[in-house]
Amino acid sequence: MTAQPIACTLTSTDYADRLAWIGTLNRESLRSHRQIGATLELVYDPTASARVRELVRREEKCCAFLRFSIDETSDAIHLLIQAPPEARDSAAALTGTLFAPFLAGS
Repeated sequence: MTAQPIACTLTSTDYADRLAWIGTLNRESLRSHRQIGATLELVYDPTASARVRELVRREEKCCAFLRFSIDETSDAIHLLIQAPPEARDSAAALTGTLFAPFLAGS
């Protein structure tokens, strides 16, 4: 099995559009975020459920190297984004730049 490249596959125009879309979602619904090592936790208002699921669906296509998991409660939606083991020691993962697109607009 070939490892997924640690890179987004979006074109520059599509990437800019995605950042704008994530920025809108975050400005409207992101409650908090924190990074622990190579894992980013985003906490959204529960009314954003469909949009958070859409975010994951879109990102799984262009950033297949990341792992996403969603935990929904009546109070919040917790989205975990994990970098792969081979990226966990990279400067980008450690400084958070790997996750910067997911914090657009926050």
